[in-house]
Amino acid sequence: MKSDRLLSTILLLQSHGQLTGRELAERLEVSERTIHRDMDALSAAGVPVFALRGSRGGWKLEEAWRTQVPGLDEAELHALLMAQPRIVGDPRLAAAAERALGKLLASLPGHLRERAASIRQRLYVDTTGWRGGSEDLSMLPRVQDAVARDRKLRIRYAKARHKPSEADEVAFDTETVERIVDPLGLVAKGSAWYLVANGASGFRTYRVSRIEHAAVLEIAARRPASFELAVYWKNSTEEFRKILQRFEAVLRLHPRAARTMKMWHPTAVVADQLPQAIPASSEIWTTLRVQFDDEEQALFIVLGMGSRAQVVAPESLRRRIQAELTAMMSLPELSPPPDPTDSAARS
Repeated sequence: MKSDRLLSTILLLQSHGQLTGRELAERLEVSERTIHRDMDALSAAGVPVFALRGSRGGWKLEEAWRTQVPGLDEAELHALLMAQPRIVGDPRLAAAAERALGKLLASLPGHLRERAASIRQRLYVDTTGWRGGSEDLSMLPRVQDAVARDRKLRIRYAKARHKPSEADEVAFDTETVERIVDPLGLVAKGSAWYLVANGASGFRTYRVSRIEHAAVLEIAARRPASFELAVYWKNSTEEFRKILQRFEAVLRLHPRAARTMKMWHPTAVVADQLPQAIPASSEIWTTLRVQFDDEEQALFIVLGMGSRAQVVAPESLRRRIQAELTAMMSLPELSPPPDPTDSAARS
């Protein structure tokens, strides 16, 4: 509705100070011509909005003018409560958000408070993985403080790097580096947090869980005038996807193994039937072309499927599977553990 859009325009100008017609149009998903008509409507309604000309121009509200924001309706309250789990991570950050949400809910009318309590009872978010792993966000409050106050940040960072391997395998270790950076913003992706910063080597993205130590410096950070966090993140993730090298394998799978593979790797597609021997079975096996993160992951998964999986290609994975099986068969047999009943009988 137009009234909602006009209120959103006022709130955007209040929070940002000044925005161009193009920026407003992008945020409100309308044309610049519509923005101009909305500004005329706001001005006619007595809202002191005016345009600044020139290369640094835009739309701006008169200084010290503020509007009283109406209370939340039920749809807005529902969306706000459902969005809260996105900040769960560091306990101190979650506790602060809980206090803020509590203050907001306390100001609501009685019927909306009851509705809010009902919504919250129906949502629970578990941030731990099935394998028990979780992000170390102990440095997040300091990083957040530097971002919020535009202060330089000194970090000690565990940087992942490739390391040589005698078996010509892909392997990684970490290298600890120290950086002084200008923090530009934080990005939450799933349960992970990332710091976007500018430093001597240009724009970089740092995973907060790999920051071993952070110190906020009382030196003002420099922020490029044209920098937009959302645009940078979108472009950098697209570039990352382009350069990310994936390991492709063609596998002939038992029907049950094929169903499991498609569940683990939804991008797996049926491959052309290649002239390979089909294992003796009355069931029809499926040939899939599967993208793995690397050869190590492919090796681990295929070995776990045992006789229900056969590697068609590449040859390097076939050789590694054979080498692993040979090594497993050559391991010395372990002595059976002592039978506790024998020792009981002797005593």
